[in-house]
Amino acid sequence: MKEILREIGMIARALDSISNTEFKEYDLTKGQYLYLVRICENHGIIQEKLAEMIKVDRTTTARAIKKLEMNGFIEKKNDVNNKKVKKIYPTEKGNNVYTFIKKENDYSNTVALNGFSERDIDTLFQLLQRVRWNVEKDWEFVKKGNKRIY
Repeated sequence: MKEILREIGMIARALDSISNTEFKEYDLTKGQYLYLVRICENHGIIQEKLAEMIKVDRTTTARAIKKLEMNGFIEKKNDVNNKKVKKIYPTEKGNNVYTFIKKENDYSNTVALNGFSERDIDTLFQLLQRVRWNVEKDWEFVKKGNKRIY
């Protein structure tokens, strides 16, 4: 069997390393840019939904949100209908950095897909979505405290 997940992992780690280096000047530490991007793209998102989107636990998400808030990238606001619910929004600073992150992402996509036809790109996207959907089923299963049988 081909080591497809190993390849995906190497790609993800390389891009993450590049991003962490390039985003240092904005005081974004390891992986925080992922949270900021999702918040900028989903104004008013709640913490639980953010954790689900990024596929991490709530504790990890809470730490990242706290750091982003302390550094002025985001702010929490009470929901108008339910004061217990905190919605997360980017600040002006967060939106400004998001613009740079988006440019970096577009550039990385261009580099990664260099030499691919539009058809290749569409096929790759569809196949990777299917891989993600398959993995998400196990992620949900394990997240609920279950053990997979190998």
